[in-house]
Amino acid sequence: MNILIKNGHVMDAGQQLDQVKDLYISQGKIAAIGDAPAGFTADHVLDASGKWVLPGLVDLCARLREPGSEYKATLLSELRAAMAGGVTSLACPPDTDPVLDEPGLVEMLKHRAKSHALAHVYPLGAVTRQLQGQLLTEMFALTSAGCVGFSQADAAIVDTQVLWRAFEYAATFGYTLFMRAEDPYLARNGVAHDGEVASRLGLKGIPVAAETIALQTMLHIAQATGVSLHIARVSTAESVALIRQAKQSGMTLTADVSIQHLHLTEMDIGFFDSLTRLTPPVRTQRDRDALRAGLLDGTLDAICSDHTPVDEDGKALPFAEAHPGASALELLLPLTLKWAAQARLSPAQALGKITQAPANILGVPAGNLQVGSSADVVIYDPQVEWRVDSQALVSQGKNTPFMHQPVTGKVAATLTNGVLVFQQEMLHLNN
Repeated sequence: MNILIKNGHVMDAGQQLDQVKDLYISQGKIAAIGDAPAGFTADHVLDASGKWVLPGLVDLCARLREPGSEYKATLLSELRAAMAGGVTSLACPPDTDPVLDEPGLVEMLKHRAKSHALAHVYPLGAVTRQLQGQLLTEMFALTSAGCVGFSQADAAIVDTQVLWRAFEYAATFGYTLFMRAEDPYLARNGVAHDGEVASRLGLKGIPVAAETIALQTMLHIAQATGVSLHIARVSTAESVALIRQAKQSGMTLTADVSIQHLHLTEMDIGFFDSLTRLTPPVRTQRDRDALRAGLLDGTLDAICSDHTPVDEDGKALPFAEAHPGASALELLLPLTLKWAAQARLSPAQALGKITQAPANILGVPAGNLQVGSSADVVIYDPQVEWRVDSQALVSQGKNTPFMHQPVTGKVAATLTNGVLVFQQEMLHLNN
């Protein structure tokens, strides 16, 4: 099928493309940008006048809640949310039930995701069996089953000998490890940033050192083993400084920050707002400013949604008992562009943090509009204003700290492999 997306403002960070052009799709691939390819006749025409035409977003961390937690969300509900948010490729961490530590589970997840024909799902396999930090998984078999890397999700590997062996094994075979840095003993029972707000509210705090001590250990072992290391969901200014120093010393690594931590601080907890109960916790304004600065100077490479749908009962609890997490697939794009506007960064430059950069980190063919690449395309209306509420969110998880806040910009349509899989409004000129 041939599709013409007409009169749209095309942006692609990889090609430094930022202008009004027509985009041509043929047989699920990008056929041309600008002038029509020879012999092209459109079966469908989408008028994107006044809208942006973007590569499909690539998300480094989105929990789809299958298998095992379907009461929180289902694979179908969250893939539909991804389409509504323009996320056409996503990595899912291994903390499902059962854990993604067996090839059969990975193959089942890949098969079910493919059957829905929505977003491309890239599983991250568990580094250790059952995420218990003791025995390494069969990484080769998991890679053969479809894993693009390995993670411990929010579970730590306390035994540094096991951590060393994991890094060494991954380095030997060229696997990427996606690790979140947190010392489980310093973070034990903590629910908020260890600071003024937690003290005032009587909440058990998680100190900055919980992240930096674990991060320093990982950086030392990564340097010794040469592993391909990605630090996930950085939350502190001190961690940004450590990563910057490591990169300046010549060490090769990447890092991301969640969209929540790019906007929120500990002050947003307010009067025990459980929607701001996140892992890692939101921290001080100094930390938030450092995260933003780290993105601007390249210390942090990408932004992720850290999408974690939680059922209503899980959030309708006292702050310390509430389940952590935020639903964010549908807010990743507008909140990234909001940060860009505040940072005086062009939309095209900011989009690279949620398209090209995460695709490169995952090593997947996504996040660009290169001729010949898969036609994963988003048509985005930067002018539409809407309010975040339960009815506006497609995700089964309605848990977001941005609830009831006004947002500018919304996905009008999403195409995956050249197929229109989501449409907010009528864009067809002809059929």
